[in-house]
Amino acid sequence: MADPFDGSLDFYDPDWRAIIPLENYKPPKSLRPILKSNLFEVKFNTCFERVMLYCKHTRPELEQWISDDMIFLYTELHRQGNAHSVEVFKEGELVGGLYGVQVGAVFMGESMFHIYPNASKIAFHHLIERLKQQDFKLLDSQIINGFTQKLGAIEIPRKEFKILLNEAIKIKRAFIN
Repeated sequence: MADPFDGSLDFYDPDWRAIIPLENYKPPKSLRPILKSNLFEVKFNTCFERVMLYCKHTRPELEQWISDDMIFLYTELHRQGNAHSVEVFKEGELVGGLYGVQVGAVFMGESMFHIYPNASKIAFHHLIERLKQQDFKLLDSQIINGFTQKLGAIEIPRKEFKILLNEAIKIKRAFIN
């Protein structure tokens, strides 16, 4: 994360880590009709850098930790196949999405945005479906908040997280076939 005051980059390693158990996820009842409506088109990895920029600029009061240096570095990770985005389009326009980093069978969700209601929830749903389809073992959301809790996030101690992480990063998985 970037320090919002001086822009320096540092790793975030809290005492309690938020993860989202993939096997426990069920789309909220309110989301099910939207998923069936075909209102949105969902794509993967077509505009990674734009997703990061939207995450930074659509909620600047919350996303000050996304610096220009981070965008540059994460975009490079994306070019190398280690960072991915889920993009939600409505009538051809990007209206929501999320991005994160993949290491082995772990996806570390970094940030999400929406400029149309429910678009970030649609992106999250499709992320979960992709991770299940590709047999990922761990979805790290770092921080628990009201939104991630509604999506099924739980907190576990750092020590337990590190055990799960060390096991899952050894497993080869492809985000995109």
